[in-house]
Amino acid sequence: QVQLVESGGGLVEPGGSLRLSCAASRIIFSNYRMGWYRQAPGKQRELVADITGGGSTNYGGAVKDRFTISQDNAKNMVYLEMNNLKPEDTAVYYCKATPNNPWRSASWGQGTQVTVSS
Repeated sequence: QVQLVESGGGLVEPGGSLRLSCAASRIIFSNYRMGWYRQAPGKQRELVADITGGGSTNYGGAVKDRFTISQDNAKNMVYLEMNNLKPEDTAVYYCKATPNNPWRSASWGQGTQVTVSS
């Protein structure tokens, strides 16, 4: 079973930067689309960014040009570099592994809190 563990969240001032990490085990990245999602209090979970095994990326409109997703296949790690953070970026950020095989279920990490506040 795929296991995902996020880290790197915390408190940052507006305009600051953070890098989130997702450690994935029991997974071959070429068989998955890896993604970062976030959920703010009282709101639905939304896509932040995702990346295919071939390296193609996709971003949610609110973070485009500020966030960058990347993955290290050798280390089984997925990263989310977040720059120019805004208070509205405050949320719990989750790592998700979606298998290319549609008959298999996606896996989620436990989440990491990001708070943007002065």
